[in-house]
Amino acid sequence: MQSVHGRYLHIDVGTGRTCFYDLPDHVHQQYLGGIGLGTWLLYQWCPAGTEPFDPDAPLIFASSPFIGTGLTTASKLAVLARSPQTGFIGDSLTSSYLAISLKRAGFDALVITGVCDPWSTLILNNEAPTVTPAESLLGCSPDEVSSRLRQELGAGFRIASIGMGGENLVRFAGISNDGRLAGRTGLGAVMGSKRLKAIAIKGTGRLPTPAHPGELAAAAKTLSRRSLGPETAKYRELGTAANLAFFNKMSVLPSRNFQDSRMDGLDALHGEALHATHQTDKNACAACTIGCEHHYALRNSGDNGKTVRLEYESLYALGPLCGVNDPDIVLQASRMCDDLTLDSISTGATIAWAMECQDRGVDLGVPAPEIPSFGDGDALLRTIEQIAHREGIGDLLADGSRLAAEQTGQGSQAWALHVKGLELPGYDPRKLPTLALGLAVATRGACHNRSSAYEVDLSDQLSVDAAIQARVDAAIHAEDQATILDSLTLCKFLRHCFDDLPKEAAQLFNLVSGTEMTGDELLLSGSRINELKKRFNIEHGWTADDDWLPARVLDYREDSLLNPDWLREAIQCYYAARGWNPDGTVPIDSGQSLPSRIL
Repeated sequence: MQSVHGRYLHIDVGTGRTCFYDLPDHVHQQYLGGIGLGTWLLYQWCPAGTEPFDPDAPLIFASSPFIGTGLTTASKLAVLARSPQTGFIGDSLTSSYLAISLKRAGFDALVITGVCDPWSTLILNNEAPTVTPAESLLGCSPDEVSSRLRQELGAGFRIASIGMGGENLVRFAGISNDGRLAGRTGLGAVMGSKRLKAIAIKGTGRLPTPAHPGELAAAAKTLSRRSLGPETAKYRELGTAANLAFFNKMSVLPSRNFQDSRMDGLDALHGEALHATHQTDKNACAACTIGCEHHYALRNSGDNGKTVRLEYESLYALGPLCGVNDPDIVLQASRMCDDLTLDSISTGATIAWAMECQDRGVDLGVPAPEIPSFGDGDALLRTIEQIAHREGIGDLLADGSRLAAEQTGQGSQAWALHVKGLELPGYDPRKLPTLALGLAVATRGACHNRSSAYEVDLSDQLSVDAAIQARVDAAIHAEDQATILDSLTLCKFLRHCFDDLPKEAAQLFNLVSGTEMTGDELLLSGSRINELKKRFNIEHGWTADDDWLPARVLDYREDSLLNPDWLREAIQCYYAARGWNPDGTVPIDSGQSLPSRIL
């Protein structure tokens, strides 16, 4: 197996003990890398009974065979743990030079266990790890942490760190590096539970050599050229913020905590308007030719001169979902989430839950004036700060909408919009039935990124009255294809640059690794990885009741394409198509070779 080191490093940051473990070729062949490799390691290191904040709970960083090969966008690092937000698999991706540094350091993945005393920084200078005190960095934003550590350690280090959200164990805190966030499922809280403020990695070793460097260079050049074609024009020109106007027009834009599917008065918040009034520049991730990251100026915030990167999901969650249409407020809120390392989707959705509680007169244990209201931008900003510091109402909201609603009661569970504890993304599933199925069964909770099934609904691939089996097949294909991209660590914005993604991605894998794999076999790897995710969830308490959608999006509405009976039948068809039992569990004799336990 070429283009990999064939080993990973385990560090116990409490004791300082380190150990290298072999990664046999069959692991990369069956689980590829990235999310797939991380899932294989998580299953190994996190057996049933291991709580997310336990000292023995692992925090995993995994690279892939594609990193460092010259393939465009192949710079994503997978981060995994048992999620403190959902209790199930927590996986996220972040794009930066950190992935390349980790691979240059001489191993394919990093597994961290233990708890530091005191708060510390883990420094990896190639294969030499040290743990140093970091109490002076507490309270610092990721930008401040990176600046201070590079001054102290010297050039060449890439930094991953947590902000106040991670320090205070906000259950939806993320991990930041180079301005990018591994944002969903609360991995920053896991890092905070280890009292690990930052990880600094410097890799100066040679990257493993691909199997066929000449042919790979030619294929990489072709893919780079495709990445600059019409399929990615939207991302290059306006970024994902362009989705807002389209989704509002289609009435699939969740607003006011999913009470509405569109919102008036958004003209100043559309991607085109932001581009004209606030955009300053754009940027690209490491090894990326697309450059989708658009930066916008902050105004009237006391942060003049600072900019913020903005994606559609942050725009939706901190804007329409909370009834806010002021671009300066939304941009400032997004910047605050980045600085405090909070997942902007869960932040906005949990605050929107509190706003509806205010509307309905629910007692949240604080004076009513302290509860934010829909459309109150100043209250939105104040509440974000309170969440990160766990102050006032923020202490309740820092656990996410599911736990906040369970603690509050008074019927508030009815408007906590989540699946498995992970708040819904910016697509109203009432008109997107294929996506609705994908959200219900997704192993990490309500996630559009682990399935692109919404594309089926927003295109003419299936008619409105398409058979359930057709939607099930489309959802499974989208889920497995997304898993392939996440495991090879290719950006999903490339997916339309391929004529036949599984076949062409398999050809790239063969050039990189020196193995022989077909497109069908690559899709089988995607299915295998998804099954292992499901096995992990089952071991950690999953039941069939967890594969469901909030009642609000299943309630009768004239323009809705969803109802409970349809979803129930679709889920049963999904289980059958996966070869799982009718209760959603995975047969013991499914043929999957499971990882042996380390602990």
